[in-house]
Amino acid sequence: MTEILQTPKLVVVFGGSGFVGRHVVRALAKRGYRVRVACRRPDLAGHLQPLGNVGQIQAVQANLRVRWSVDHAVRDADHVVNLVGILHQSGRQTFNAVHEFGARAVAEAARAGGAGLTHMSALGADIDSGSAYAVSKARGEKAVLETLPGAVIMRPSIVFGPEDGFFNRFANMARFSPVLPLIGGGKTKFQPVYVGDVAEAIARAVDGVLTGGTAYELGGPQVLTFRQCMDEMLEAIDRKRLLVSVPWWLADLQASFLGLLPSPLLTRDQVMQLREHNIVSDKAEREGRTLVGIGLRPPQALGTILPSYLWRYRAAGQFTKSPSGNAEA
Repeated sequence: MTEILQTPKLVVVFGGSGFVGRHVVRALAKRGYRVRVACRRPDLAGHLQPLGNVGQIQAVQANLRVRWSVDHAVRDADHVVNLVGILHQSGRQTFNAVHEFGARAVAEAARAGGAGLTHMSALGADIDSGSAYAVSKARGEKAVLETLPGAVIMRPSIVFGPEDGFFNRFANMARFSPVLPLIGGGKTKFQPVYVGDVAEAIARAVDGVLTGGTAYELGGPQVLTFRQCMDEMLEAIDRKRLLVSVPWWLADLQASFLGLLPSPLLTRDQVMQLREHNIVSDKAEREGRTLVGIGLRPPQALGTILPSYLWRYRAAGQFTKSPSGNAEA
């Protein structure tokens, strides 16, 4: 009797060439899925090819603001993952265009093709927030669930890992500046989550083992203030720096000017986001809508991972300084 071989499922990942995306693509490829990466610049996505077997990963051009490109990218897909997000607005790349209109476009394309959907939002998504970013994320969630009620929503806290834009930025700043700013006194609480854990959670959603129509809140094992995050980072890069509190009014003033830069270091909307804690809710903990709740134990701790990629910001590179000032392995 002839054995009929089944073709592996096709998963389309929007934003798969980015920081979180490359880890999601790796997790999906390890499971044997065929992965189509939808991104604006597929010519710059060559770094994804070694993550899978020959022909397993394919990059195609798509822009969430161009609906026909979204439909084309989703064609024949079994599941769609939307990871696209921006931290600041620039030109036509606005929060509403990417987080709301784009999310709805992906959801509608997935529905039309009969595909499942996993959508990455963010902790702090709130329709009543004073932050345009948080409001647009909440509206994006609403658009997705209105279109595909069975979609899975992922809300991570600050995501850390080798290519992150948070700890890498402050570690690089610490190389040149004797002081680091603590906006609002550094009291805002975060629950940093490892990018590999986020990718595994998303892969489990693609596997179909998570509950549809549910928002999962992804946080690491530690709740840390902004100041404590900076302490962890400085310890990882073996440097001592003065941490200076910056009052909210001054942070707003600085952000007014810094936000005018092409790639702003700080925007007023980001200052507004920092006024709210960014941690997993008690309700999500009780209902099991967390990393531990879905069986991912234990999530990676910040102190375990940071030294593995922040070592390049140390004065002695991969080595640490001994009390005498000499470098040690």
